Amino acid sequence: MVVDFTMTEYYTRYIKKPVEQDLKERMVFVSGPRQVGKTIFSLSFLTYPGEKHPAYLNWDNPVTRSSLLRGELPPNEKCIILDEIHKFARWRNLIKGFYDTNKSEISFIITGSARLDFYRKGGDSLQGRYHYYRLHPFSLRELNAQPTKGDLETLLTFGGFPEPCLKGEERFWRRWQRERLQRVIYEDIRDLENVKEISLLELLAEELPNRIGAPLSIKKLKELLQVAHETVERWLKIFDRMYYCFRIPPYGPPRIRAVKKEQKLYLWDWSLVPEPGPRFENFIASQLLKYCHFIEDTEGFRMDLRFLRDTDKREIDFVVLRESRPLFAVECKTGEKNINPSLFYFKERTDIPKLYQVHQGIRDYEKNGIRVLPVETFCSELGMP
Repeated sequence: MVVDFTMTEYYTRYIKKPVEQDLKERMVFVSGPRQVGKTIFSLSFLTYPGEKHPAYLNWDNPVTRSSLLRGELPPNEKCIILDEIHKFARWRNLIKGFYDTNKSEISFIITGSARLDFYRKGGDSLQGRYHYYRLHPFSLRELNAQPTKGDLETLLTFGGFPEPCLKGEERFWRRWQRERLQRVIYEDIRDLENVKEISLLELLAEELPNRIGAPLSIKKLKELLQVAHETVERWLKIFDRMYYCFRIPPYGPPRIRAVKKEQKLYLWDWSLVPEPGPRFENFIASQLLKYCHFIEDTEGFRMDLRFLRDTDKREIDFVVLRESRPLFAVECKTGEKNINPSLFYFKERTDIPKLYQVHQGIRDYEKNGIRVLPVETFCSELGMP
């Protein structure tokens, strides 16, 4: 299925309006996975979108890099985009100088394919000078305000990254995946991290899609790769900073003998997960993380995505918290199966106000306070971005 998605919508994206508002007062940082659409999104703020626009400055371009180090900016521009500048060790000092000198006349958008809130290497603070956004792949409601089963099938098959999703061709998807992984490991990680065993890092990246859904075992990964526990943990943190994967911790409410140390891992590109059940769970995890990040980035609430599991192995896939208080819990099922008994158990013993079981079918009903509904309805009613 090829998605009917106009180029105007591709430029706009779900964070367009809040970014426009924030640019009136501060710089805006936009980070996210490689090829998620950060550059195209940021170009929408220029008079004519295009990477040849003089206000688009990419640190990877040697000529641009030299000009920036000399303190030179293009003249007569109301908005300037600095792309991948976090690869420069003293990037904070550089953009602080640009912003403090020109803030009354120029808006600045800083983009990068890594966590800009982490790569702040030395120099003066940018506190109070910027707002931070994380750009996610397409979600159901961003692809279609009234999502259909066809939209869900497209996202589950090709993922939410713009190019393969909009193209909708399996051959293109396979080639795009391989090329993207090579660039993340051999370009992005090489530029930002000190990793000597780069081939083992690639092996880890190819293994992680098989570890979705169950508690992550660092021990098994270290045995597979034949490296130390600390090395695997460090590499996972690198993948987290590069937006390749993310981990969620457990939720431990009172009265529940909840696990405390286990974590679950998911990929930013759920289409890499081979099995349908774990892939659907990863898809829901990504939708919920996008929901949490959007509220956090636009409204300032602290949002957390967790899972709930007790020592007797009763489990709910996800719990969403705002300011450390649970908002709702979500259990994922690929088909229209019976309600997971764990939902009833935890409903009686926790203060989680709403509990859902989402599925890929069509049935929508409520039983003893548990709502069972299709994923399309769930995303629409929740107001996911």
